[in-house]
Amino acid sequence: MQRRTALILSLLLPVQIIFLQILKKFPGFVEKYYSLGFYPILSKVSRYLFGWIPFSVGDVFYVLIGLMAVRWLYKNIRRLRFEPHWFFVDIAATVSIVYLVFHLLWGFNYYRLPLHQSLQLESEYTYEELLVTTKRFIEKSNAMHRELGYADSVKIDLPYSQTELFEKSLNGYQNLEKEYPQLAYSPRSIKKSGWSKGLSYMGYSGYLNPFSGEAQVNNLVKTYKFPVVACHEEAHQIGFAAENEANFIATLATLHNDDPYIQYAGYIFTLRYLINDVARNDECQYYELVETINPGIMASYKEMRDFWANFQNPFETMSKAFWDSFLKANNQSRGILSYNYMVALVVNYYGDQAL
Repeated sequence: MQRRTALILSLLLPVQIIFLQILKKFPGFVEKYYSLGFYPILSKVSRYLFGWIPFSVGDVFYVLIGLMAVRWLYKNIRRLRFEPHWFFVDIAATVSIVYLVFHLLWGFNYYRLPLHQSLQLESEYTYEELLVTTKRFIEKSNAMHRELGYADSVKIDLPYSQTELFEKSLNGYQNLEKEYPQLAYSPRSIKKSGWSKGLSYMGYSGYLNPFSGEAQVNNLVKTYKFPVVACHEEAHQIGFAAENEANFIATLATLHNDDPYIQYAGYIFTLRYLINDVARNDECQYYELVETINPGIMASYKEMRDFWANFQNPFETMSKAFWDSFLKANNQSRGILSYNYMVALVVNYYGDQAL
């Protein structure tokens, strides 16, 4: 009976994969019935259940599963010699269950409508539009730098603890909800990662545990990016799986925040994406624009580069390659490169809006 169950579960794995290939052709269905229907209820329940616990329940789950996997391998490795087919059937059955649970709890969000459609934005932009938007963000970032009372050459450090930044992140979503109800975020449930050093060596600022709905931020990131990363992971929590879309929602959530320091962090975060896109189009123009950015802002960028440089290692390349493959397998055809889609969203959203 046990073997029959394992065989059925293992055969359901390719069925699930085929089903997802069909499902990706119906993003409107996923948007209506899962991302805006079932998932918001599920995600709120998980945040109420686990949000108050100071550590990541999901991470404990990962550790326990890892230990159980090692124990299972130790006890069953001999089966490779005598019944290898059943050994792999059992593994496939387990993968099938995890694959199903992952998609039910969060993964179907990869197949929802693209964000530009749900927010009614254009997805294309011209280089001229990019240039205009970039110059506007440079002007606004420089102005905010001065309005906060700092000389142009001074790097701004956010005057809040990481816990305070978590608390303040909710305000931006509350303001944003008035314009886009589908971006509502409550209750707040975000934590410092207990694996921050490991995350740093892997090259990540944070992550969402899709099984527990808990969002974690790398607490070694003590730069302007911390509130943006918090808002990015919160965007994942409310069902926006694509990295580029979560980045854009983080931009909106920080720029809609009432706190000027968090706004400033959002402006210079977004400016970096815009200026890098200019570099891909016209390197000479890029260097001209860089000269107009306050040195204090450039110092913040350097601080972030230096932070990641301290953790560079061969494993990071492997980790990023795995994540790139994971994104491509989950309806993100350009993998890590799809982050650049954020620029299109920024250009089209702020093209005719005051900063």
